[in-house]
Amino acid sequence: MVRAGGVLKFAALIFAFLLAVFLAFQLLEINLDFKLSSVISRSMPVNEGSKPVRYKCGLSKSCPLGHFAFKMTSGAASVVGPRICLEDKLLMSGVKNNVGRGINIALVDGRTGDAIKTEFFDMWAGDVAPFIKFLKEIDEGTVVMMASFDDPSTKLNDEARKLIADLGSSAVSNLGFRDNWIFVGGKGIKTKSPFEQHIKNSADTNKFEGWPEVLEMEGCVPQRQD
Repeated sequence: MVRAGGVLKFAALIFAFLLAVFLAFQLLEINLDFKLSSVISRSMPVNEGSKPVRYKCGLSKSCPLGHFAFKMTSGAASVVGPRICLEDKLLMSGVKNNVGRGINIALVDGRTGDAIKTEFFDMWAGDVAPFIKFLKEIDEGTVVMMASFDDPSTKLNDEARKLIADLGSSAVSNLGFRDNWIFVGGKGIKTKSPFEQHIKNSADTNKFEGWPEVLEMEGCVPQRQD
């Protein structure tokens, strides 16, 4: 005959087992619900009001009327070429296969914002004469965008530097071997351009071995009105 105490112990064990199973299922259900809700939230479309605003060329803010939005980066060492974007149009990049060692230039119509021409000039092993000819032929009112890649200065002479300075550059006179440099100026500009960055090639501060860090600049270029 089974003792009453044994029956109570058995009943307690059964109860404890059922309780454990119940709690386990509850925990599993909560966990599954959390995972499902996470998946659903990722797959559900975002409300229009919560979408992040995207500005032209990926700028951090919009440009006022009568201005062209631009964003550009210098080359990275001798590996990754520069990138120049204006009004959400990619003018120069490695992907477009229109960049090269030296100084990369995009010419833009100052009234319409349309690209006129893109070119690069090798300032390490090339000849500076074609570069000087190119600079002299730039029409009045043209926006000039320049970005370095690898070495922008070895073949630069005083005449070339003067022509770039006349476009509004303040740093070109100090541009040295493997410096990084980005600049936006214009033919016929009366003052120095505010759109310029320059970092020296220095063993003490270089981010890459033999080259300084990449430069990035964005801004709003005033549209020519006359």
